[in-house]
Amino acid sequence: MNSYDSLGNNGAGPSGTAAVCHWLKHMKLYRVVLIVVVCSLTLPFVFYNLLVHEESSVQHNDIHRTRSQLFTFEDVSPLKAADLKLRIDEMLRMKGTVSLELRDLESRRQKLQSDIGLYNQKIDELKQELARQQTELDRLKISVEQAQVAQREAVLRNTPELALPRALFSDSLPVEMRPIGAEQRRACKMSTCFDHSRCSLTSGFPVYLYDPDTTSVVSEGYDIDGFLKTTIKLTLGYNAHLTTDPKKACVFVVLVGEALSEHEVLKNNRYNTAQGGGSNRSIADSAALHQSSLNVTRLRLLPYWGGDGRNHVLLNFARREIGPGTGNMLQGRTMDTGRAMLVQSSFEESQLRVGFDLIAPPILGPPGGDVWQECAPMLPARRKYLLSFQGELHGQNGTMGVAGPRGTDDTESDTVDEFIIEHLKEMSSGRTQDYFMLQFECVPATEQRSPSGLREWSLCGTDNSRKAVLKESTFALLLAPGGGSTSSTLLQARLYEALRAGAIPLVLGGDQVQLPYAETIDWRRVVISLPKARITELHFLLRAIPDADLLTMRRQGRLVWERYLSSVQSTVDTIVASLRNRLGIPPKPIPSVVAHSVFNASFVPLKSDPVIDTEPEESLGPIEPPYPSPAFRRNYTATLVQSREMWNDWADPFALYPQLPFDPVLPSDAKFIGSHMGFRPIGKGAGGTGKEFGESLGGNYPREQFTIVILTYEREQVLMDSLSRLYGLPYLHKVIVVWNSPKPPLEDLRWPDIGVPVHVVRAPRNSLNNRFLPFDAIETEAVLSVDDDAHLRHDEILFGFRVWREHRDRVVGFPGRFHAWDVNSLDSWNYNSNYSCELSMVLTGAAFIHKYYTYLYTYTLPQAIRDKVDEYMNCEDIAMNFLVSHVTRKPPVKVTSRWTFRCPGCPVSLSEDDTHFQERHKCINFFTKVFGYTPLLNTQYRADSILFKTRIPHDKQKCFKFI
Repeated sequence: MNSYDSLGNNGAGPSGTAAVCHWLKHMKLYRVVLIVVVCSLTLPFVFYNLLVHEESSVQHNDIHRTRSQLFTFEDVSPLKAADLKLRIDEMLRMKGTVSLELRDLESRRQKLQSDIGLYNQKIDELKQELARQQTELDRLKISVEQAQVAQREAVLRNTPELALPRALFSDSLPVEMRPIGAEQRRACKMSTCFDHSRCSLTSGFPVYLYDPDTTSVVSEGYDIDGFLKTTIKLTLGYNAHLTTDPKKACVFVVLVGEALSEHEVLKNNRYNTAQGGGSNRSIADSAALHQSSLNVTRLRLLPYWGGDGRNHVLLNFARREIGPGTGNMLQGRTMDTGRAMLVQSSFEESQLRVGFDLIAPPILGPPGGDVWQECAPMLPARRKYLLSFQGELHGQNGTMGVAGPRGTDDTESDTVDEFIIEHLKEMSSGRTQDYFMLQFECVPATEQRSPSGLREWSLCGTDNSRKAVLKESTFALLLAPGGGSTSSTLLQARLYEALRAGAIPLVLGGDQVQLPYAETIDWRRVVISLPKARITELHFLLRAIPDADLLTMRRQGRLVWERYLSSVQSTVDTIVASLRNRLGIPPKPIPSVVAHSVFNASFVPLKSDPVIDTEPEESLGPIEPPYPSPAFRRNYTATLVQSREMWNDWADPFALYPQLPFDPVLPSDAKFIGSHMGFRPIGKGAGGTGKEFGESLGGNYPREQFTIVILTYEREQVLMDSLSRLYGLPYLHKVIVVWNSPKPPLEDLRWPDIGVPVHVVRAPRNSLNNRFLPFDAIETEAVLSVDDDAHLRHDEILFGFRVWREHRDRVVGFPGRFHAWDVNSLDSWNYNSNYSCELSMVLTGAAFIHKYYTYLYTYTLPQAIRDKVDEYMNCEDIAMNFLVSHVTRKPPVKVTSRWTFRCPGCPVSLSEDDTHFQERHKCINFFTKVFGYTPLLNTQYRADSILFKTRIPHDKQKCFKFI
C-alpha cells in the first residue's frame, strides 16, 4: 500500500488521527515546503476574485466606490459615455465642496495656531513676570531680614554714633602766674610747662597770632624781616586753626625773628654767605650779632603772657642770615623766656628741650603755591656724581688751620675733620669708576668768620650753582657742625637744597644732630645717617644701595620737601600740625564743596516712570533704605594709630577726613565675637554660593552703599536713559548729576523716578575737574564715577562695588588703558587704548574710587595738572590714576571682560575727537614732569567672580550668572 492509500484508510477509520500523525512523521520535508508554496500562490488569486465579484454587485448610484470599481470601466461601451460624464461632473462638484471645506478647516486651524501662539507668549510673559516677582519677593524678604538685623543692632548698640566733634573752648584769658626760675626753664616739658586745660580734645587747636606789625618784642635798632612779617600773617591766615579770639586760644604765637639790624633790613640778600664769591661783614655787624635781638621786657609785657609765658610759641625763622652760627637767638646767652616753646633752626645740645622746643627749617622757599618747577626729575637713579659737597670749614678763629687757643675737644674735632677730608680726597682720586664733586675750599675764597665760634661748613657759590651740582649728584654730603651744636641753620639749608634737587642727603656725624620735625617725620626713609667713624666704609655703602632703594628714598625725600619744607605756607602748617600732634588733638575737618542745586528752591522737577531694561533674572542684593557711611569715627585714634603713615606715607596730617581708604581691618572672627555690628557675612557666616551670596555683602568691612556721580553736558536724553537704567540697583545710596552746562535743564524735562534721590548739582564752571569735586552731598565712601553715556549692567556695577570693597585704596573699574613707551623717540610716553595683556590705568568714565581721593584731587594735586585738564578739556581720568598710584604705589584693578562702555547710538563724545589721543599723549608726559616720575604701575590681571567658568552642581548657583 502506498502512502496516499494509507492516509485515506487512516482518515476513514476511528484511528485516523493516529494515522495522520504517523504520515506526517514519515513525510519528507521537501513535500511540506512544496505544499506551502502552492498554497501561498493560490490563495491571493482566490481572494482577489472574491473581492472583484463583491464590488461588481454594488449599485451604480453608490457614491462610496472603491478604487477597484474603476477597473470595470476600462472596457466601457460608447453607449455608457453619458453616464460617465455625469459621474465625472458629480465627482468635480464633490471635489469643489471638499476643497471649500478643507480651506475653511485650514483657516480655522491657522487661527487656532495663532491663538495658541498668543497664549503661549502670554504664558511665557506670565512666567517671566512670575520669576521677576519671585525675585523681587526674594529681594524684599532679604531686605526685611536685613532691616530686622539693623533694628536688632540699633537696640544692642552700646557705643555712641560719632560725628564731627563739638568744639569745647576756653572762655578766659591766661591768669597771671609767677615767673619760673632758670632751672625749671631748662627742664621744661609738655607736662610741666604747658597748660592743657586750654586745649581740649574737641577744641580744634585754636592758634592766636600776635600781629607782628603792632606787637614787637625785638630790641631797639632791630626789626623783623618785612618778608617774614607779611608772609607769616598771610600763611597763618590760611590755616584753619587760626583764631582772633584770645580767650579761645590754645597757643599764642609770637614772631621774634629773623630780627635784623636796621641797615641789614635794607638789604635783600637771602644767604649771608658768598652768593657771588663772598661778602665781608663789618665789625659793627659782627658785634651786633653778639647782642640779643630779643627784648625780654617787651616779651613779658605781652597782653596774654600770663606772667610765665605758658602756651606761648616763639617763632625765630632764619631767611637772610644763613651763615655759620646764625639762627639761634639764645646762643651763648641766658634769657628768661619763661615756659614758652622755642621754634628755630639752630640749637645747642644743652639748649634744646627735646619734646618741647621744635627744630624748624629756615625759610628758603616762596610763600606758597606749586613748587614742582624747582625740583629735578627723579630719573635716572644714578646720576653723574656719586657724591658731591661744596663748603669751607670755619671755626673759633676762622677757617680750618688757623692757629688759636683750643681745648681738647676742639683738637680732637680738628683731627677727625682732617682725617675725613683726606679720606674723601683719596676716595675721589682713587681707582674707581665713580665720579665725585668734592670741594672743601670756596673759590673764590670767602673771608667770612663764624661770629659764634662754632666749627661749621659754610656754603660756597650761589644758590643756582649749587643747585646745578646737586641735580647731577646721587648723594649730597652733609657734615655735622661742631661745638656741641645739635642743629644748625647751615645744616638745615643743605638738607633743604639736597631734597629739592633730588640728591639723597648723607649726614656724616648723624648721631650728633637732629633734623627738623623729628617727632613725626621718619628721616630714616629719606636720609642716610652715619657716624663719622664710618667714613672708611662710606664708598662701599653707597655702591651697595640698589636702584629701587635709591628711587624710593628720592621719592620720599621729595614728598617730605614738598609737604613740609618747600614754602612758607608748608613750614607754618607743619609747625602748627606738629604742636597739635603732640597734644593728640585731631585737625580741623577738611571742607567739602557745597552742592548747590541747579533748580530753584521753589521748582519741583517733573517725574516719570523709568524705562526698565531687561536685567538678568538673578537676585543681586536687597533693596535697602539710604544708609550713609559712618563719618568721623576715628577722630582721636587715627592720629595715634596711624600717625607715622599719616606723616610719611600719605603726607597729609593737616586735615581730618570723614573716612580714609586705609582704615584698619578687623580680624575675621571679630565679626562673630563682640564686633558684629554692621557686618553681613555670607550665609550668616556659613558661606554659600549664588543664593546666599546675593543676600549679603560679606567681605571684611561692614555694610555700606555707594554714590553714583554722573558728569553731563547738554545731552539730556542720553542722561535720562542712563538714569532709567539705574532703577532697582541694590546698594545705591543716591545719584549726583554734575550739570556742567551753563544752561539750566529744560523745565518740561521729565526725570525718571529710580527709587533713590537724584541731586542735580550746578557746576561752578564747565570743567572736567568737576567730576572729582568732594561734594557734601556725597555721604558714602564709595563713589562710582560714570559718564552720562556709559552703559553698565546692574550685575557689572554690583560686582565692581564688591571688588572695590576689597581694594578701597585703588581705582576699580571697567575700561582699562595703559601707557606705552615711545620706541621711536625713546624719551616719552604714549597713551594706548589697544587691547593689551597689561594695563596701568582704569578710566574714571566707569570706575569706583574712594571719596578721600576727591579731596586730594581738589586740594592737594598741583594746580598745574588741573589747569592742563581745563586747557585740553581732557585727561582728568589720567590725572586721577596718577594721583592714586602716586599715593599708594599700586596699580588699578580692572573688573570683568568689558573693554569699552559706550552705549550704542549715543551722540559723539569728547573722546571721539581726532585730537583726543594726541592730547592724552601730552598729558601723560606733562604729568610725569610735574610728579618728577611716572607713578603709574602695570598690572596683568583682571578680577572676575570666584565661580566664573567653574562647574558646579545643578542645585547650586554661581555668584553671578554672566560674570
